[in-house]
Amino acid sequence: MVSSRNDVPALVRSHLLEHFARLGVTAEPDQASVTFLGADRIDVLRFAGPGDAPVHYVSLGCSKQPMVDPAEMIADPVQGPRAEVVVALKGTSPVGLSRSVAVVAASPAVEGLILAPDALIDLEMPIWEGAPFTAFLLGRSDIDDVVLPEPMSPVVLLSAVPITATEAAWVRLKGAEAMREAWVQDGVDPTDPRRKAASPA
Repeated sequence: MVSSRNDVPALVRSHLLEHFARLGVTAEPDQASVTFLGADRIDVLRFAGPGDAPVHYVSLGCSKQPMVDPAEMIADPVQGPRAEVVVALKGTSPVGLSRSVAVVAASPAVEGLILAPDALIDLEMPIWEGAPFTAFLLGRSDIDDVVLPEPMSPVVLLSAVPITATEAAWVRLKGAEAMREAWVQDGVDPTDPRRKAASPA
């Protein structure tokens, strides 16, 4: 049984270790911690894959409590959607990325956002030093949900793809799926930190 919300991150961490171990990543992940005013600490775990595989940056702490709509008069401390965010990126670790991941993960507690597939999270600033990307497009990751004891909702691991301001404008205009289709058509690798922005017609 999960005796308190503080046990949820431990279950998520264990789930992540098992997932990446199956992919050959057996070393303990590097960890950074960020604290925001009015919110619990957010940890960011860094799982470095073998060879040229993307490095995964995964938040830990967002799922400690369910996400709630700020318009709700009474927040349910048990039931409600829970999530963590996952950024997959090739190459060395860019300076500032872990903090940006933590900002997204803390946004439900700080700003009352509900993180869900196809959501656009615009930070309106480079998500790492010198990056052309200023926002994240959320989607389903390839990591299975973390099942929690009833009546708690599972923790959904959401992919967070870095996108440019131009791409963010396209998402607002045409939608998330249209953006993904444009990446495929343009041969864009969303895990490449040096990629060009897609130019959908």
